Amino acid sequence: MVMPGALRRLAAERRRQADRRFGARLLAATGVAAVAGVPFGLLVVLVEGQWRPLRRIDSGAARHLHEVAVQHPLWTGILHVLSDWVWDPVTLRTAVAAVTAWLLHRRAWRLAAWAAVTAVAGGLIGVLVKAVVERARPALEDPVAHAPGYSFPSGHAMTATTSFAVFLLVLLPLIPRRLRILCWCVALFSVVGVGFTRVALGVHWFSDVLGGWLLGLAVVALTTWAFETWRAETGQHPTPVTEGLEPELTEDAPER
Repeated sequence: MVMPGALRRLAAERRRQADRRFGARLLAATGVAAVAGVPFGLLVVLVEGQWRPLRRIDSGAARHLHEVAVQHPLWTGILHVLSDWVWDPVTLRTAVAAVTAWLLHRRAWRLAAWAAVTAVAGGLIGVLVKAVVERARPALEDPVAHAPGYSFPSGHAMTATTSFAVFLLVLLPLIPRRLRILCWCVALFSVVGVGFTRVALGVHWFSDVLGGWLLGLAVVALTTWAFETWRAETGQHPTPVTEGLEPELTEDAPER
């Protein structure tokens, strides 16, 4: 007969082993996303340079939206506020840092690690791909905005994708079910809106924004896989994405 104390020790050892594998998987997920992102970025740039339909989409969107921005200063001012303040990467990363600090306060250590790694990995991979691709930003007459650095992928679009994924997947358990669809809609609107503002202000091509969205989704998918695998190894039931990553967050000790 196995004594209760022995069972507790076995459970604790099982959790410690799962924690070690969780950390390794988070790092592996970051590496895989980085390796996958570089050739993806190079491929998109090559396609943009040689495939005429995509080039027409990029130049057409930039030209038409720029004409609207030049002719409507008030509209352009609103875009600047949204892009430079509301959806700015610094704003979103600060919010993610606040969520991560709150998770640490709640002693949700692993969920906090997931949020931090997802945000940091997204930022670092975006910088890496920009440095490798070295794509120039749109050069428009009478520009309404300027941005430093290279163009592909859009850092705003990538940060919005990873940040709003963190907000949703962490906070959904705390949100009443009747309001969750609204939260999904707000997140989707924000991610799409970020991309629109960057193209409309003439600081990114459409394919830059698309690349930022796709790379952001890749990072979220890989780090989420690492977290869900940890949950499975510690004997916790799998949960649908609509319930958040850790439904137990509503409890006093979410990660016993």
